[in-house]
Amino acid sequence: MKSVFEQSTREEVIHRIHSLSEDSTAQWGKMSVCQMLKHCILWEEMLLGKKQYRQSLLGRLFGKIALKDMLKDEPMKRNLPTVPSFRIKGGGNVAAAKAEWINLLAEHGRRQNAGFVHPFFGKLTAEQAGRMAYKHIDHHLRQFNC
Repeated sequence: MKSVFEQSTREEVIHRIHSLSEDSTAQWGKMSVCQMLKHCILWEEMLLGKKQYRQSLLGRLFGKIALKDMLKDEPMKRNLPTVPSFRIKGGGNVAAAKAEWINLLAEHGRRQNAGFVHPFFGKLTAEQAGRMAYKHIDHHLRQFNC
């Protein structure tokens, strides 16, 4: 399975991000393109250790079981619930958000990749984190037909 920690995978998703525009519409879900970009920026900041979250009680109970299903080599299901702290309201500048997300993705090539604590799934290894990050990115780019 692809990992965001691989250079070729980052190049692929950055190419896909460039194809997003103000007019991109979601194939499912309620997010606008700008909300999706900001949501993905928050995810990257978490993965890079710029923002830290604690695992929720529900996650402590069911996170490891759900993680096994999430890491299967298949696309994420549509309309999965979003962690409350990652829900975005309002709009913004799509071009600026794309540039910010791309810059965050590029940081993966310049740093030692480590695991992190996901608010639902809990502590992830570097391998799990890289795979999960790719699946999350792919999910949202497919959501906007990219």
